[in-house]
Amino acid sequence: MFYYLLKYVLLGPLLRMVFRPRIEGLERVPASGPAIVAGNHLSFSDHFLMPATLKRRITFLAKAEYFTGPGLKGRLTAAFFRSAGQIPVDRSGKEAGQAAIREGLGVLRKGELLGIYPEGTRSHDGRLYKGKVGVAVMALRAQVPVVPCAMIGTFEAQPPGRVVPRMYPVTIRFGKPLDFSRYAGMENEKAVLRAVTDEIMYAILSLSGQEYVDRYAAVVKAEQAEAKGGKERRFPRSPLG
Repeated sequence: MFYYLLKYVLLGPLLRMVFRPRIEGLERVPASGPAIVAGNHLSFSDHFLMPATLKRRITFLAKAEYFTGPGLKGRLTAAFFRSAGQIPVDRSGKEAGQAAIREGLGVLRKGELLGIYPEGTRSHDGRLYKGKVGVAVMALRAQVPVVPCAMIGTFEAQPPGRVVPRMYPVTIRFGKPLDFSRYAGMENEKAVLRAVTDEIMYAILSLSGQEYVDRYAAVVKAEQAEAKGGKERRFPRSPLG
């Protein structure tokens, strides 16, 4: 109930008024039945802009940190995501991936739309990174189509670290649903999962026009953070500037 209140009364109209997003290919999203909408992830605002454009309800697998933040801001964020029906997923530990898959398959078994960001995290520099194979596992096990989606302009409107979005033209582009029925029963084949995931990422890339990086975003972020930390340890800032 709160989901539809947000979408049609509170947040949806405000987002459309502020961003005035251009929507392309909305008719490609199935009007009924289970399906996965797989998109690039450039900004925190992606969580709200894409659902605001869809006629159907969509459930995202959201990182658990959105539900466990400290202070008043953390409690408000957690309450918002829970009320909107989003599912927290713990991304740490060996069982994290399997837990996310179980939750996603539960959504699809109900005949609903599942939203997922195959990169696994927001892009820190606006480029498109290598997709994780969880999206392929769910698509093959549930035997559902995957609709590629490209968010364009949201990185410029609200890059990581920016709290208040700036005015910037945004386009949300949906591609033709991808059918992977030819791989039925092969969801345990690593090569197949990689091929399916790469096909999904290529479809997103074709829609978004981003530069592609054939590495996981989380790994690149960690390397950059470690390199930055190392430089700071080797060359400490002088108290005199």
